[in-house]
Amino acid sequence: MLGFFERLVDPYVAHADDDTPPQRLWPFLKLYSEPFRKVFAVAALLSVVVASIEIGLIWYMGRVVDILSQGQPAEVWARYGAELILAAAFILVLRPAIQFLDVAILNNTILPNFGTLIRWRAHGHVLRQSVGWFENDFAGRLANRIMQTPPAAGEAVFQVFDAITFALAYLIGAAVLLWGADVRLVLPLLVWFALYGVLVRWVITRIGPASKAASDARSAVTGRVVDAYTNIHSVKLFAQQRRELDYARASIETARQTFAAEMRLYTVMDVCLVFLNGLLIVGVVGWAVALWMTGAASVGVVAAATALALRLNAMTGWIMWALSSFFRNLGVVVEGMETIAQPIALTDKPDAAPLAVTRGEITFDALSHHYGRGMGGLDSLSVTIRPGEKVGLVGRSGAGKSTLVKLLLRFYDVEKGRILIDGQDIAGVTQDSLRGAIGMVQQDSSLLHRSIRENLLYARPDASEEQIVAAARQAQAHDFILDLQDSDGRKGYDAHVGERGVKLSGGQRQRIALARVILKDAPILVLDEATSALDSEVEAAIQDTLAGMMDGKTVIAIAHRLSTIARLDRILVLDGGRIVEDGTHAELLARGGMYARFWDRQSGGFIGTEVAAQ
Repeated sequence: MLGFFERLVDPYVAHADDDTPPQRLWPFLKLYSEPFRKVFAVAALLSVVVASIEIGLIWYMGRVVDILSQGQPAEVWARYGAELILAAAFILVLRPAIQFLDVAILNNTILPNFGTLIRWRAHGHVLRQSVGWFENDFAGRLANRIMQTPPAAGEAVFQVFDAITFALAYLIGAAVLLWGADVRLVLPLLVWFALYGVLVRWVITRIGPASKAASDARSAVTGRVVDAYTNIHSVKLFAQQRRELDYARASIETARQTFAAEMRLYTVMDVCLVFLNGLLIVGVVGWAVALWMTGAASVGVVAAATALALRLNAMTGWIMWALSSFFRNLGVVVEGMETIAQPIALTDKPDAAPLAVTRGEITFDALSHHYGRGMGGLDSLSVTIRPGEKVGLVGRSGAGKSTLVKLLLRFYDVEKGRILIDGQDIAGVTQDSLRGAIGMVQQDSSLLHRSIRENLLYARPDASEEQIVAAARQAQAHDFILDLQDSDGRKGYDAHVGERGVKLSGGQRQRIALARVILKDAPILVLDEATSALDSEVEAAIQDTLAGMMDGKTVIAIAHRLSTIARLDRILVLDGGRIVEDGTHAELLARGGMYARFWDRQSGGFIGTEVAAQ
């Protein structure tokens, strides 16, 4: 039966991606709450009904006291027996059924699905952000916000219907009950409620900012801790455990102080609440007793007023905690919105069409990009790479090689100029089609913490097992893959590689990255130090593979080891964001410029071998 309630709302329901989600809290929550509108209405109604039943029970207990005082037991039973049986049946059957509906809607429909919907959509939104956006934050802090915001939003919604709506209905019902008994009994309730409202206002105006500060501090702790774990090799290599501990301690102490400040509010709240509840009990019960002594109220009225005061006394702490929890969770949501509600800066144009690669010609036209700093990057760079041409990029660190590749992949939008592929401005095509047309092997080829097979299929999800194995064989990876076994006993292509592929050597990771690009078989190929992690023997064995990969494709290869690009059709030398030399290996050597000086600095067997090859 509970499965019915769990399926009332599909948290993965189709929705339109919003590049600019609401930046304010209530519009943000309203957007995410859209699939729950009917469920929320039912939850609010049930909360009011449950509160009304509770008030009705207190009123009826007072009536029972009056009934029992009207004669002998036999007479009372003869007159009121049927009524008492019906009341008992209501309490035993109908009341639990209504309560079941109430808690099932809250616990089984809203709580599991509302947080899931937010987490699902927030993760999708964050994944659409640009590479540059991710480079400006800690992965740990981003993940922490994705994880803590949804349950906080779900808990806030839960408190609305479990406590706040219930409490309002209960207080209105209590006033009606006391008014019906004697209008004067409402006065102490109203005085108490006014004072209680002042306390609530004092708490909630402080708890939101305090909660956000505490949440920010926790996210900072997570960011620092995850940063240390992600770079654990460097921590161990430089024996800096103590430094990392001290670095984390500063943020942990900030988190402690912000949490302590938040807890001070609860201490003040609890003390004030005890005093106010004392006023409530003395005021309502004392006044009811005074009315009874003057004959203005029955014993049943005194009993009902006493039960109501004690019930409110028990509830006020819960209500206050629910309210403070509500605003505390809203503070967490606000903090999370700093990540999950940020607009998507790098988007496809409304009329963007898929890239159609017919020849593979790449044109960089007056390209300038300085990452918004006015320096570094590229400066008015223009060059055309002909279809099927293999071009090497050479230059000092910071010359602009990586920037050129990042702009080609549209990880950033160019600041000036444009990039054309077969005459199509890449700013006007879809990002997925652009990146689908480019295969890239990076110098630091990190892998997903999944199986070898899943990592290879990342390039081509519909590839067959035979195609996977063929690509691995081409990359000289098949044999070592068969020998792999992870800590859970999974072997070969099913073995998991660890976070970023840490369970593999650098050469193994690079060969799997090569296999992945072979499997992708894209018309444009970018190699960023593709063989830098391979030893000489493996590199020599894989040269034929690289030649096969490049056959029929337009290739851009970045290399510091010049021997790996000396046989390419053309070499571009970058310096200061500009192309300062352009030609074949032999032409550039004969020119005696920057490339020739780079070549002269190469050591080992490269120079003699490569010169002879020319």
